[in-house]
Amino acid sequence: MIGVVGGGIAGLATAYRLQQHGHDVQVFEAAAQLGGLAATYETRGDDIEQFYHHLSKSEETIVELADELGLGDRIEWRVGTNGYYVDGVVHPLDTPWEILAYPHMSLYDKFRLGMLTQGIDVRELVPDFDAYDDLSEYEHVTVREFVEEHTTKSVYENFVDPLLDGKYGDRKDDISAAWFLGRVRFRGERDLLRGEILGYFDGGFGVLLDALVDAVGRENITTDAPVTDLTVADGRVQSLTVESGDSDDAEAHQSGGGTVHDVDAAVVATMPNVLESLTGFHCDIDFQGAVCGLVTMEESLLDTYWLNVAHDAPFGALIEHTNFVERERYGGDHLLYVAAYVQDSEEELWRMGDDEVRETWLEEIESMFPAFDRSAVSAFRIARNPRAAPIYERGYLDLVVPYHLDEAVGAGVYYAGMASEAQYPERSLNGGVVAGYEVADRIDASLTADTGGETAESDFDFGSDE
Repeated sequence: MIGVVGGGIAGLATAYRLQQHGHDVQVFEAAAQLGGLAATYETRGDDIEQFYHHLSKSEETIVELADELGLGDRIEWRVGTNGYYVDGVVHPLDTPWEILAYPHMSLYDKFRLGMLTQGIDVRELVPDFDAYDDLSEYEHVTVREFVEEHTTKSVYENFVDPLLDGKYGDRKDDISAAWFLGRVRFRGERDLLRGEILGYFDGGFGVLLDALVDAVGRENITTDAPVTDLTVADGRVQSLTVESGDSDDAEAHQSGGGTVHDVDAAVVATMPNVLESLTGFHCDIDFQGAVCGLVTMEESLLDTYWLNVAHDAPFGALIEHTNFVERERYGGDHLLYVAAYVQDSEEELWRMGDDEVRETWLEEIESMFPAFDRSAVSAFRIARNPRAAPIYERGYLDLVVPYHLDEAVGAGVYYAGMASEAQYPERSLNGGVVAGYEVADRIDASLTADTGGETAESDFDFGSDE
Protein backbone atom coordinates (compact mmCIF):
# COMPACT_ATOMS: atom_id res chain seq x y z
CA MET A 1 0.00 0.00 0.00
CA ILE A 2 1.10 3.57 -0.71
CA GLY A 3 0.24 6.20 1.89
CA VAL A 4 -0.52 9.80 0.92
CA VAL A 5 -0.35 12.51 3.57
CA GLY A 6 -2.76 15.30 2.65
CA GLY A 7 -6.19 15.37 0.98
CA GLY A 8 -5.79 18.53 -1.06
CA ILE A 9 -5.67 18.58 -4.85
CA ALA A 10 -2.04 17.34 -4.92
CA GLY A 11 -2.69 14.39 -2.61
CA LEU A 12 -5.86 13.36 -4.42
CA ALA A 13 -4.18 13.68 -7.82
CA THR A 14 -1.32 11.53 -6.56
CA ALA A 15 -3.73 8.85 -5.39
CA TYR A 16 -5.72 8.97 -8.64
CA ARG A 17 -2.61 8.56 -10.79
CA LEU A 18 -1.23 5.75 -8.61
CA GLN A 19 -4.50 3.87 -8.95
CA GLN A 20 -4.28 4.27 -12.71
CA HIS A 21 -0.93 2.50 -12.42
CA GLY A 22 -2.62 -0.31 -10.45
CA HIS A 23 -1.45 0.51 -6.93
CA ASP A 24 -3.39 0.40 -3.66
CA VAL A 25 -3.51 3.83 -2.02
CA GLN A 26 -4.74 5.35 1.23
CA VAL A 27 -5.06 9.12 1.67
CA PHE A 28 -4.90 10.64 5.17
CA GLU A 29 -6.21 14.19 5.67
CA ALA A 30 -5.74 15.91 9.02
CA ALA A 31 -8.73 18.25 8.62
CA ALA A 32 -12.40 17.34 8.58
CA GLN A 33 -12.81 18.71 5.04
CA LEU A 34 -10.94 17.70 1.91
CA GLY A 35 -9.59 20.14 -0.63
CA GLY A 36 -7.13 22.34 1.25
CA LEU A 37 -7.15 25.75 -0.42
CA ALA A 38 -9.91 24.50 -2.74
CA ALA A 39 -12.38 24.00 0.15
CA THR A 40 -15.80 25.58 -0.35
CA TYR A 41 -18.65 27.47 1.30
CA GLU A 42 -22.35 26.86 0.77
CA THR A 43 -24.45 29.61 -0.84
CA ARG A 44 -28.13 29.84 -1.80
CA GLY A 45 -27.12 28.11 -5.02
CA ASP A 46 -23.81 26.56 -6.09
CA ASP A 47 -20.99 26.12 -3.58
CA ILE A 48 -18.17 28.65 -3.89
CA GLU A 49 -14.49 28.47 -3.01
CA GLN A 50 -13.32 29.94 0.31
CA PHE A 51 -10.32 31.35 -1.53
CA TYR A 52 -11.00 32.66 -5.05
CA HIS A 53 -10.10 30.37 -7.94
CA HIS A 54 -10.10 30.35 -11.70
CA LEU A 55 -8.14 28.68 -14.48
CA SER A 56 -5.79 30.20 -17.01
CA LYS A 57 -5.42 28.80 -20.50
CA SER A 58 -1.89 27.63 -19.66
CA GLU A 59 -3.24 25.16 -17.07
CA GLU A 60 -3.48 22.17 -19.36
CA THR A 61 -3.03 19.26 -16.95
CA ILE A 62 -5.99 20.06 -14.72
CA VAL A 63 -8.14 20.45 -17.83
CA GLU A 64 -7.03 17.01 -19.02
CA LEU A 65 -7.90 15.60 -15.59
CA ALA A 66 -11.35 17.16 -15.78
CA ASP A 67 -11.84 15.53 -19.19
CA GLU A 68 -10.88 12.13 -17.78
CA LEU A 69 -13.36 12.58 -14.94
CA GLY A 70 -16.16 13.44 -17.37
CA LEU A 71 -16.17 17.15 -16.52
CA GLY A 72 -14.66 18.58 -19.68
CA ASP A 73 -17.91 20.18 -20.78
CA ARG A 74 -18.30 21.83 -17.36
CA ILE A 75 -15.29 24.08 -17.80
CA GLU A 76 -16.55 27.42 -19.05
CA TRP A 77 -14.03 29.81 -20.59
CA ARG A 78 -15.11 33.33 -19.77
CA VAL A 79 -13.79 36.87 -19.95
CA GLY A 80 -12.38 38.03 -16.64
CA THR A 81 -12.37 41.81 -16.73
CA ASN A 82 -9.69 43.75 -14.86
CA GLY A 83 -9.36 47.22 -13.42
CA TYR A 84 -6.95 49.32 -11.39
CA TYR A 85 -8.10 51.63 -8.59
CA VAL A 86 -5.84 54.70 -8.50
CA ASP A 87 -6.54 58.03 -6.75
CA GLY A 88 -10.22 57.32 -6.26
CA VAL A 89 -10.85 56.22 -9.84
CA VAL A 90 -11.43 52.74 -11.27
CA HIS A 91 -9.54 52.40 -14.55
CA PRO A 92 -10.65 49.42 -16.70
CA LEU A 93 -7.67 47.77 -18.38
CA ASP A 94 -9.16 45.19 -20.74
CA THR A 95 -9.29 46.56 -24.27
CA PRO A 96 -6.51 48.32 -26.19
CA TRP A 97 -8.35 51.64 -26.03
CA GLU A 98 -8.87 51.33 -22.27
CA ILE A 99 -5.18 50.68 -21.81
CA LEU A 100 -4.32 53.63 -24.05
CA ALA A 101 -6.62 55.83 -21.96
CA TYR A 102 -4.92 54.89 -18.68
CA PRO A 103 -3.52 58.25 -17.48
CA HIS A 104 -0.72 57.14 -15.17
CA MET A 105 1.72 55.96 -17.84
CA SER A 106 2.94 57.56 -21.04
CA LEU A 107 2.31 56.06 -24.46
CA TYR A 108 5.95 54.96 -24.54
CA ASP A 109 5.55 53.28 -21.12
CA LYS A 110 2.54 51.36 -22.41
CA PHE A 111 4.39 50.29 -25.53
CA ARG A 112 7.32 48.95 -23.53
CA LEU A 113 5.04 47.17 -21.06
CA GLY A 114 2.94 45.75 -23.90
CA MET A 115 6.00 44.30 -25.61
CA LEU A 116 7.10 42.70 -22.35
CA THR A 117 3.70 41.07 -21.80
CA GLN A 118 3.97 39.63 -25.32
CA GLY A 119 7.39 38.17 -24.50
CA ILE A 120 9.31 40.53 -26.78
CA ASP A 121 12.52 42.26 -25.70
CA VAL A 122 12.80 45.57 -27.56
CA ARG A 123 15.88 46.97 -25.81
CA GLU A 124 17.95 46.51 -28.96
CA LEU A 125 17.14 47.68 -32.47
CA VAL A 126 16.05 44.15 -33.46
CA PRO A 127 13.21 42.70 -31.33
CA ASP A 128 14.16 39.48 -29.50
CA PHE A 129 11.23 37.05 -29.36
CA ASP A 130 13.09 34.44 -27.25
CA ALA A 131 14.64 36.61 -24.54
CA TYR A 132 12.22 35.53 -21.81
CA ASP A 133 11.87 31.83 -22.59
CA ASP A 134 14.33 30.68 -19.91
CA LEU A 135 13.02 32.00 -16.61
CA SER A 136 16.05 30.76 -14.70
CA GLU A 137 18.13 33.53 -16.31
CA TYR A 138 16.19 36.01 -14.16
CA GLU A 139 16.16 34.02 -10.91
CA HIS A 140 18.61 36.33 -9.15
CA VAL A 141 17.27 39.63 -10.49
CA THR A 142 14.71 41.64 -8.53
CA VAL A 143 11.43 42.68 -10.11
CA ARG A 144 12.41 46.34 -9.82
CA GLU A 145 15.75 45.81 -11.55
CA PHE A 146 14.14 43.79 -14.31
CA VAL A 147 11.16 46.05 -14.99
CA GLU A 148 13.20 49.25 -14.96
CA GLU A 149 15.72 47.75 -17.39
CA HIS A 150 13.26 46.02 -19.71
CA THR A 151 10.54 48.68 -19.69
CA THR A 152 10.89 52.04 -17.90
CA LYS A 153 11.26 53.38 -14.39
CA SER A 154 7.79 54.91 -14.71
CA VAL A 155 6.23 51.52 -15.50
CA TYR A 156 7.67 50.14 -12.29
CA GLU A 157 6.77 53.07 -10.07
CA ASN A 158 3.30 53.78 -11.44
CA PHE A 159 2.07 50.30 -12.30
CA VAL A 160 4.13 47.37 -11.02
CA ASP A 161 5.23 48.59 -7.60
CA PRO A 162 1.72 49.08 -6.14
CA LEU A 163 0.73 45.61 -7.34
CA LEU A 164 3.88 44.11 -5.86
CA ASP A 165 3.29 45.95 -2.60
CA GLY A 166 -0.25 44.59 -2.36
CA LYS A 167 0.99 41.05 -2.97
CA TYR A 168 4.25 40.91 -0.99
CA GLY A 169 4.28 43.94 1.31
CA ASP A 170 7.68 44.50 2.91
CA ARG A 171 9.08 41.46 1.07
CA LYS A 172 8.56 43.02 -2.37
CA ASP A 173 12.23 43.91 -2.83
CA ASP A 174 13.16 40.23 -2.41
CA ILE A 175 10.94 38.93 -5.20
CA SER A 176 12.52 37.35 -8.26
CA ALA A 177 11.97 38.66 -11.76
CA ALA A 178 11.49 35.02 -12.79
CA TRP A 179 8.26 34.99 -10.75
CA PHE A 180 7.10 38.20 -12.40
CA LEU A 181 7.80 36.88 -15.89
CA GLY A 182 6.19 33.57 -15.05
CA ARG A 183 3.07 35.33 -13.83
CA VAL A 184 2.85 37.30 -17.06
CA ARG A 185 3.15 34.05 -19.01
CA PHE A 186 0.78 32.15 -16.71
CA ARG A 187 -2.01 34.70 -17.10
CA GLY A 188 -1.21 35.97 -20.55
CA GLU A 189 -4.02 34.83 -22.88
CA ARG A 190 -6.39 37.63 -23.78
CA ASP A 191 -9.20 38.44 -26.13
CA LEU A 192 -7.89 41.72 -27.52
CA LEU A 193 -11.38 43.19 -27.77
CA ARG A 194 -12.73 42.03 -24.40
CA GLY A 195 -10.08 41.02 -21.87
CA GLU A 196 -8.42 38.05 -20.19
CA ILE A 197 -9.74 34.53 -20.83
CA LEU A 198 -10.22 32.53 -17.64
CA GLY A 199 -11.88 29.22 -16.84
CA TYR A 200 -14.37 28.21 -14.18
CA PHE A 201 -16.36 25.05 -13.52
CA ASP A 202 -20.13 25.07 -13.84
CA GLY A 203 -20.88 24.38 -10.19
CA GLY A 204 -17.51 25.59 -8.93
CA PHE A 205 -14.23 23.82 -8.26
CA GLY A 206 -16.00 21.65 -5.72
CA VAL A 207 -17.40 19.73 -8.69
CA LEU A 208 -13.86 18.72 -9.67
CA LEU A 209 -12.94 17.93 -6.09
CA ASP A 210 -16.01 15.70 -5.63
CA ALA A 211 -15.35 13.87 -8.89
CA LEU A 212 -11.72 13.28 -7.92
CA VAL A 213 -12.74 11.97 -4.51
CA ASP A 214 -15.26 9.62 -6.12
CA ALA A 215 -12.62 8.41 -8.59
CA VAL A 216 -10.12 7.67 -5.81
CA GLY A 217 -12.89 6.08 -3.72
CA ARG A 218 -14.10 7.43 -0.41
CA GLU A 219 -13.15 4.12 1.19
CA ASN A 220 -9.52 5.00 0.35
CA ILE A 221 -9.63 8.41 2.06
CA THR A 222 -9.70 9.14 5.78
CA THR A 223 -10.38 12.62 7.15
CA ASP A 224 -9.72 13.87 10.70
CA ALA A 225 -6.63 11.69 10.44
CA PRO A 226 -3.39 13.60 11.10
CA VAL A 227 -0.26 11.59 10.36
CA THR A 228 2.00 11.79 13.41
CA ASP A 229 4.97 9.69 12.34
CA LEU A 230 6.74 8.47 9.23
CA THR A 231 9.11 5.62 10.02
CA VAL A 232 12.24 4.93 8.01
CA ALA A 233 14.36 1.86 8.78
CA ASP A 234 17.37 0.43 6.94
CA GLY A 235 17.24 3.36 4.54
CA ARG A 236 13.65 2.78 3.41
CA VAL A 237 10.21 3.97 4.49
CA GLN A 238 8.36 1.41 6.57
CA SER A 239 5.13 2.89 7.91
CA LEU A 240 2.88 5.85 8.63
CA THR A 241 1.30 6.36 12.05
CA VAL A 242 -2.12 8.02 11.92
CA GLU A 243 -3.94 9.59 14.86
CA SER A 244 -7.17 7.76 14.09
CA GLY A 245 -8.73 4.63 15.51
CA ASP A 246 -10.70 3.77 12.40
CA SER A 247 -9.08 1.93 9.50
CA ASP A 248 -10.12 -0.39 6.70
CA ASP A 249 -6.51 -1.45 6.24
CA ALA A 250 -6.38 -5.10 7.29
CA GLU A 251 -2.62 -4.90 7.82
CA ALA A 252 -2.79 -1.83 10.10
CA HIS A 253 -2.20 -2.20 13.83
CA GLN A 254 -2.49 -0.05 16.92
CA SER A 255 0.58 1.40 18.61
CA GLY A 256 0.78 4.12 21.24
CA GLY A 257 -2.70 5.46 20.57
CA GLY A 258 -2.25 5.65 16.80
CA THR A 259 -2.86 3.36 13.86
CA VAL A 260 0.28 2.14 12.10
CA HIS A 261 0.02 1.46 8.38
CA ASP A 262 2.80 -0.44 6.65
CA VAL A 263 3.60 1.26 3.32
CA ASP A 264 5.67 0.54 0.23
CA ALA A 265 6.00 4.29 -0.38
CA ALA A 266 4.84 7.49 1.31
CA VAL A 267 3.92 10.79 -0.32
CA VAL A 268 3.80 14.00 1.69
CA ALA A 269 1.42 16.24 -0.27
CA THR A 270 1.15 19.09 2.21
CA MET A 271 3.13 22.14 3.27
CA PRO A 272 6.86 21.66 3.97
CA ASN A 273 6.44 22.24 7.72
CA VAL A 274 4.52 18.94 7.85
CA LEU A 275 7.29 17.26 5.86
CA GLU A 276 9.83 18.56 8.37
CA SER A 277 7.80 17.40 11.37
CA LEU A 278 7.56 13.90 9.91
CA THR A 279 11.02 13.45 8.42
CA GLY A 280 13.29 16.24 9.66
CA PHE A 281 13.78 17.53 6.12
CA HIS A 282 14.01 21.32 6.33
CA CYS A 283 12.79 23.60 3.55
CA ASP A 284 14.07 27.20 3.44
CA ILE A 285 11.15 28.56 1.40
CA ASP A 286 9.19 31.25 3.21
CA PHE A 287 5.41 31.28 2.89
CA GLN A 288 2.92 34.10 3.13
CA GLY A 289 -0.46 33.85 4.77
CA ALA A 290 -3.80 34.88 3.29
CA VAL A 291 -6.89 36.45 4.79
CA CYS A 292 -9.77 36.22 2.34
CA GLY A 293 -13.25 37.56 2.90
CA LEU A 294 -16.36 36.56 0.99
CA VAL A 295 -19.02 39.25 1.12
CA THR A 296 -22.60 38.38 0.22
CA MET A 297 -24.45 41.50 -0.99
CA GLU A 298 -27.83 42.46 -2.33
CA GLU A 299 -26.23 44.97 -4.72
CA SER A 300 -23.18 44.97 -6.96
CA LEU A 301 -20.12 46.99 -5.94
CA LEU A 302 -17.92 46.91 -9.05
CA ASP A 303 -18.25 47.00 -12.82
CA THR A 304 -15.33 44.61 -13.22
CA TYR A 305 -14.32 41.13 -12.02
CA TRP A 306 -10.86 41.85 -10.63
CA LEU A 307 -9.86 45.22 -9.20
CA ASN A 308 -6.29 45.79 -8.07
CA VAL A 309 -5.85 48.55 -5.50
CA ALA A 310 -2.90 50.92 -5.89
CA HIS A 311 -3.00 52.77 -2.57
CA ASP A 312 -2.05 51.50 0.87
CA ALA A 313 -5.32 49.73 1.64
CA PRO A 314 -5.78 46.89 4.19
CA PHE A 315 -6.33 44.55 1.22
CA GLY A 316 -4.71 44.16 -2.18
CA ALA A 317 -7.66 43.39 -4.43
CA LEU A 318 -11.44 43.29 -4.65
CA ILE A 319 -12.79 40.44 -6.76
CA GLU A 320 -16.49 40.46 -7.57
CA HIS A 321 -17.07 36.84 -8.49
CA THR A 322 -20.59 37.48 -9.77
CA ASN A 323 -19.18 39.82 -12.40
CA PHE A 324 -17.47 36.69 -13.74
CA VAL A 325 -20.11 34.02 -13.06
CA GLU A 326 -23.81 34.85 -13.13
CA ARG A 327 -25.27 35.66 -9.72
CA GLU A 328 -28.32 33.52 -10.56
CA ARG A 329 -26.12 30.51 -9.80
CA TYR A 330 -25.88 31.77 -6.22
CA GLY A 331 -29.54 32.45 -5.54
CA GLY A 332 -29.32 35.95 -6.98
CA ASP A 333 -26.76 37.21 -4.46
CA HIS A 334 -23.74 39.31 -5.41
CA LEU A 335 -20.50 37.75 -4.12
CA LEU A 336 -17.34 39.78 -3.54
CA TYR A 337 -13.93 38.51 -2.41
CA VAL A 338 -11.69 40.81 -0.37
CA ALA A 339 -8.14 39.51 -0.66
CA ALA A 340 -5.12 40.28 1.50
CA TYR A 341 -1.74 38.63 2.03
CA VAL A 342 0.39 38.79 5.17
CA GLN A 343 4.12 38.15 5.28
CA ASP A 344 4.39 37.58 9.02
CA SER A 345 2.13 36.24 11.75
CA GLU A 346 2.84 39.39 13.77
CA GLU A 347 1.21 41.66 11.19
CA GLU A 348 -1.78 43.57 12.50
CA LEU A 349 -4.24 42.12 10.00
CA TRP A 350 -3.36 38.53 10.94
CA ARG A 351 -3.75 39.27 14.64
CA MET A 352 -7.20 40.88 14.21
CA GLY A 353 -10.32 38.91 15.01
CA ASP A 354 -12.84 38.33 12.23
CA ASP A 355 -15.17 41.08 13.46
CA GLU A 356 -12.33 43.60 13.46
CA VAL A 357 -11.21 42.54 9.98
CA ARG A 358 -14.79 42.89 8.74
CA GLU A 359 -15.12 46.40 10.17
CA THR A 360 -11.71 47.51 8.86
CA TRP A 361 -12.42 46.26 5.37
CA LEU A 362 -15.95 47.65 5.17
CA GLU A 363 -14.73 51.07 6.31
CA GLU A 364 -12.11 51.04 3.56
CA ILE A 365 -14.65 50.00 0.93
CA GLU A 366 -16.94 52.82 2.09
CA SER A 367 -14.03 55.24 1.73
CA MET A 368 -13.23 54.00 -1.78
CA PHE A 369 -16.85 53.81 -2.93
CA PRO A 370 -19.01 56.46 -1.18
CA ALA A 371 -22.19 55.01 -2.73
CA PHE A 372 -21.58 51.65 -1.07
CA ASP A 373 -24.31 50.76 1.41
CA ARG A 374 -23.14 48.28 4.01
CA SER A 375 -26.75 47.48 4.91
CA ALA A 376 -26.79 45.57 1.61
CA VAL A 377 -24.26 43.11 3.11
CA SER A 378 -26.09 40.00 4.30
CA ALA A 379 -23.07 37.84 5.15
CA PHE A 380 -19.31 38.29 5.57
CA ARG A 381 -17.25 35.12 5.90
CA ILE A 382 -13.49 35.10 6.45
CA ALA A 383 -11.05 32.29 5.64
CA ARG A 384 -7.44 32.29 6.77
CA ASN A 385 -4.45 30.19 5.80
CA PRO A 386 -0.99 30.77 7.29
CA ARG A 387 0.76 29.24 4.27
CA ALA A 388 -1.29 30.19 1.26
CA ALA A 389 1.56 30.75 -1.20
CA PRO A 390 5.36 30.69 -1.40
CA ILE A 391 7.33 33.92 -1.33
CA TYR A 392 9.14 33.70 -4.65
CA GLU A 393 12.37 35.34 -3.60
CA ARG A 394 15.55 35.42 -5.65
CA GLY A 395 17.16 32.00 -5.90
CA TYR A 396 13.84 30.26 -5.27
CA LEU A 397 14.65 27.33 -7.57
CA ASP A 398 17.56 26.40 -5.34
CA LEU A 399 15.14 25.97 -2.43
CA VAL A 400 12.44 23.71 -3.92
CA VAL A 401 11.92 20.32 -2.31
CA PRO A 402 12.82 17.36 -4.57
CA TYR A 403 10.06 14.98 -5.59
CA HIS A 404 12.06 11.98 -4.37
CA LEU A 405 13.71 12.25 -0.95
CA ASP A 406 15.62 8.98 -1.10
CA GLU A 407 19.01 10.53 -0.33
CA ALA A 408 17.86 13.04 2.28
CA VAL A 409 15.29 10.89 4.11
CA GLY A 410 14.98 7.37 2.74
CA ALA A 411 13.94 5.32 -0.26
CA GLY A 412 10.21 5.45 -0.91
CA VAL A 413 9.65 8.93 0.55
CA TYR A 414 8.27 11.52 -1.87
CA TYR A 415 7.07 15.11 -1.76
CA ALA A 416 4.24 16.67 -3.80
CA GLY A 417 3.33 19.75 -1.75
CA MET A 418 3.42 23.45 -2.50
CA ALA A 419 7.21 23.68 -2.16
CA SER A 420 7.72 21.37 -5.15
CA GLU A 421 9.04 22.37 -8.56
CA ALA A 422 5.55 22.05 -10.06
CA GLN A 423 4.45 25.16 -8.17
CA TYR A 424 7.05 27.34 -9.92
CA PRO A 425 6.95 30.06 -11.14
CA GLU A 426 3.38 30.47 -9.79
CA ARG A 427 1.34 28.31 -7.45
CA SER A 428 -1.93 26.90 -8.78
CA LEU A 429 -4.31 23.96 -8.55
CA ASN A 430 -2.82 22.85 -11.86
CA GLY A 431 0.59 22.74 -10.17
CA GLY A 432 -0.86 20.45 -7.52
CA VAL A 433 -2.04 18.02 -10.18
CA VAL A 434 1.33 18.23 -11.93
CA ALA A 435 3.19 17.44 -8.70
CA GLY A 436 0.86 14.55 -7.90
CA TYR A 437 1.30 13.01 -11.33
CA GLU A 438 5.05 13.48 -11.30
CA VAL A 439 5.44 11.73 -7.97
CA ALA A 440 3.01 8.93 -8.85
CA ASP A 441 4.89 8.17 -12.05
CA ARG A 442 8.20 8.05 -10.19
CA ILE A 443 6.77 5.71 -7.55
CA ASP A 444 5.37 3.40 -10.21
CA ALA A 445 8.69 3.29 -12.04
CA SER A 446 10.56 2.51 -8.82
CA LEU A 447 8.19 -0.18 -7.59
CA THR A 448 8.02 -1.78 -11.02
CA ALA A 449 11.81 -1.97 -11.08
CA ASP A 450 11.91 -3.38 -7.52
CA THR A 451 9.54 -6.20 -8.49
CA GLY A 452 11.62 -7.18 -11.49
CA GLY A 453 9.34 -5.75 -14.16
CA GLU A 454 10.27 -3.23 -16.78
CA THR A 455 10.63 0.29 -15.47
CA ALA A 456 7.54 2.21 -16.42
CA GLU A 457 8.19 5.44 -18.24
CA SER A 458 6.17 8.47 -17.26
CA ASP A 459 3.86 9.59 -20.03
CA PHE A 460 3.64 12.97 -18.36
CA ASP A 461 5.77 15.82 -19.62
CA PHE A 462 6.34 18.33 -16.84
CA GLY A 463 7.95 20.83 -19.16
CA SER A 464 4.77 21.32 -21.17
CA ASP A 465 3.12 23.08 -18.23
CA GLU A 466 5.76 25.64 -17.41
